[in-house]
Amino acid sequence: MGNVSTSPNRIECDLLVMGAGAGGMSTAITARKHGLSVIVVEKADVFGGTAAFSGGVLWIPDNHVARKTGARDSREAAVEYLKNETGPFFDEAAVSAFLDTGPEMVEWFERETSVKFVPTLYPDYHPTVGGGVDVGRSILAAPFDIRELGEDMRRLRPPLKTITFIGMMFNSSNADLKHFFNVTRSLTSAVYVTKRLAAHLKELLLYRRGVHVTSGNALAARLAKSALDLQIPIWTSSHAKELLVSNGAIAGALIERNGQTVRLESRCGVVLACGGFSHDVQRIGNAYPHVRRGGEHVSPVPESNTGDGGRMAEKAGGTVDIRLKDAAAWMPVSRVPLKDGRYGVFPHLLDRYKPGVIGVLRNGRRFTNESSSYHDVGAAMIAACEGERETAMWLICDQATIARYGLGYAKPAPLPLGPLVRNGYLTKADTLSELARKAGIDAAALEATVREYNEGAVHGEDRQFGRGTTSFNRYLADPEHKPNPCVAPVGAGPYYALKLYMGDLGTFDGIRTSVVGEVLDANSKPIAGLYAVGNDRASIMGGNYPGAGITLGPIMTFGFITGRHIAQAGNAASAAADPVVREKEVVNGRR
Repeated sequence: MGNVSTSPNRIECDLLVMGAGAGGMSTAITARKHGLSVIVVEKADVFGGTAAFSGGVLWIPDNHVARKTGARDSREAAVEYLKNETGPFFDEAAVSAFLDTGPEMVEWFERETSVKFVPTLYPDYHPTVGGGVDVGRSILAAPFDIRELGEDMRRLRPPLKTITFIGMMFNSSNADLKHFFNVTRSLTSAVYVTKRLAAHLKELLLYRRGVHVTSGNALAARLAKSALDLQIPIWTSSHAKELLVSNGAIAGALIERNGQTVRLESRCGVVLACGGFSHDVQRIGNAYPHVRRGGEHVSPVPESNTGDGGRMAEKAGGTVDIRLKDAAAWMPVSRVPLKDGRYGVFPHLLDRYKPGVIGVLRNGRRFTNESSSYHDVGAAMIAACEGERETAMWLICDQATIARYGLGYAKPAPLPLGPLVRNGYLTKADTLSELARKAGIDAAALEATVREYNEGAVHGEDRQFGRGTTSFNRYLADPEHKPNPCVAPVGAGPYYALKLYMGDLGTFDGIRTSVVGEVLDANSKPIAGLYAVGNDRASIMGGNYPGAGITLGPIMTFGFITGRHIAQAGNAASAAADPVVREKEVVNGRR
């Protein structure tokens, strides 16, 4: 074991991993480090998966990165929090494996690979729930210079275009972004922004993209660098057509690559890491309540996440459960008109927290705390629009607010808003009544909503929903705005409205597996040689979103668990079959 062998249109390895996102890559790297030969195949023409679009944050309770900063946590508190967050879907065995192995995984990747992390100040999303904490569980991939990938930097999935500025990425923290918000108000911020822009423009001139990447792009790049250093082939533009079966076990797949069908045989099985089903029209039609009732869903995740893993698992006898509280990580999004007539998708990660921005339904009424997490706002939006065909909300603000903070894809002053009004992205009007008429909102109700909201907002209070009362609400708001960083009145016009639709950051429901990632059949028995990780595997979070990084944290932890399990099983089988050969492999350092 440990070597790839080839012949025309037939290739042998120990393990085949389908998908080059965080789940697939962490599994592949772990298995390779434990002695297996691994090939990663990726349907898209770039690697990085959904992780490359993400914030690059991992939720790992009691991790050593946070402990170095003085943060204090305990396994007991994390268990309590997850019990409260997952409710009837609490999976003790899987949660225990995650909490026990997560800190080990972080230390292992930092020690053994190019993956590095830095602390964040993210609170849990529900810090007042029993077991929740104000800081320490969320860590972030360290920035990375993708020139270390050599020619393969061209195959790294670029960041989501709509959340960059001329392709420039921002750190997932207020420390970086505050300079851009303050560029017209602070000399320090103006100098900072000027230097960032100059460096980025130089990179564009030399490389046609930014090379100093942050957030999820940095995580994807670091995983790719680690895999390539281990000589793990990453086949992009390679589509799995069908699984191979040998002696009753999954033993590879037929791969369509470069116009040819390659028979890729894998001695230790196949790992499904295809990114979930965010763009599987049939599956989301059954799983998403707002789609079932005829509404629209607009997802910013890679278009290649079409549920391939789930379909292959089902064909092999596995089960894709639709059972959790929510089937996906909900994300309110807006549609950005592009020059070619298509639309980009903008995920609303920051603007909802800013003072002076409120969210209303078509009836002109607020329906939730706008400064709750994207998932919580999305779930509230779905519930509030029950019985209606369209699931949508509108963000409302005045001129001063949009100039200060921007709104969605619209950037703060001094960047112009006119083009986004003319192309229909923003709706603008001199009065709230006119704004409502243009946007299709109940005018009388909107005026009443703003009037009622402002009565408390002038004192920094949200009397209806308690906005700004938790550390998480305040974390992404404006700390310079007093007394409440999340709350300010909607002031004088002109006014702006921006329509938001429902999207997702990845699916929660997925393939039913054992703790170590074995795909289970209808009788809960493992299907020999078939595993699932990443968003293909059902989430342990019970359809809830407890904190920043609760997708990537478990994904990399269970990738580590699954890769190690497969390697240990494969090495044991190899030793049993030929102990002399296995002894030589260990001596030669392949293990």
